[in-house]
Amino acid sequence: MPGLVSFVGAGPGDPELVTIKGRRAVEEAGLVLYAGSLVPPELVACAREGAQVVDSAQLTLEECHALARDAALVGDDVARVHTGDPSLYGALREQAALLDRDGIPWRVIPGITSACAAAAAAGITFTVPELTQSLVITRVEGRTPMPDREKIRHLAAHKSSMAIYLSAKLTAVTRAELLQVLPPPTPVLCAYRVGWPDEKLVWTDVDNMVRCVAENHLERQTIFLVLPAEGKAGALSHLYAADFSHSFRKSLDR
Repeated sequence: MPGLVSFVGAGPGDPELVTIKGRRAVEEAGLVLYAGSLVPPELVACAREGAQVVDSAQLTLEECHALARDAALVGDDVARVHTGDPSLYGALREQAALLDRDGIPWRVIPGITSACAAAAAAGITFTVPELTQSLVITRVEGRTPMPDREKIRHLAAHKSSMAIYLSAKLTAVTRAELLQVLPPPTPVLCAYRVGWPDEKLVWTDVDNMVRCVAENHLERQTIFLVLPAEGKAGALSHLYAADFSHSFRKSLDR
C-alpha cells in the first residue's frame, strides 16, 4: 500500500500553534515537504531521524508531486506542510488532483489561519452583536484575477469585518477599493508575520493604509483586518445573558 500524504496546516508561524495531529504527521513522515518561504524551519524540526526534509520554495508543482509520489509509492508517509490552513490560498486542489491520478491517498489536517491568529494577538473579535456578524476573507486582484463580483469594493460594501490576504504589495489598490464604500477612518489592523519573532501589529485606518505599510516596512506576509465595528459599543451577546434561555440553561427571570 502507498503511504499517506497529509496536508498539514502549520499555522501562522509560531511552532506551538500547530495541532497535535499535525505535529504527529510531521513526526511520523518519511518525507516532509514544507514551504520554507512561509513556514519557519522550527516547525519541521520535530521530523524523525532519517526523514527527508525538503524546502519546497524553489520547486514547481510537478517537482513537489514527484517527491511526494516517489516517497508514498515505497510506503513512506508524507507531510506536506502548508502555512496557515491548507484550504486558504494553499494550491490544495491541484496537488490533490495529482495524488488522485496516481492512486495515492491523502488527507487534510487543518491549521490556524493568519486572520484568526492576528485577531488573537490583538485581542479583538470579528463579530460584534447587532453591528456585524460576518467575516469576509479575500484578497485584492494581482496576478491572480478576481471574479468581478468579488472585487474588494463589492465585498466591503457589506460593512462586515474583512481579512484581506496577499495584498501588501498592492496596498494602494486595496485602499482605493475600500474608500469607494467605507469611511476613511474605518479601523484597519496591519498584522505582519504573525507568530514569528519579528511580528508587528500596527493600527491604522483605511485612509492611511499606504503610509502605515511604508513607514513600518510591512512587506509580504502582512494581512489587513478591516474592522468597521471596532471601537463601537454594539450589544452584549445573548449567550451568557441572565435573561436569555437556551437548551442548557433557563433564564433567571423564569
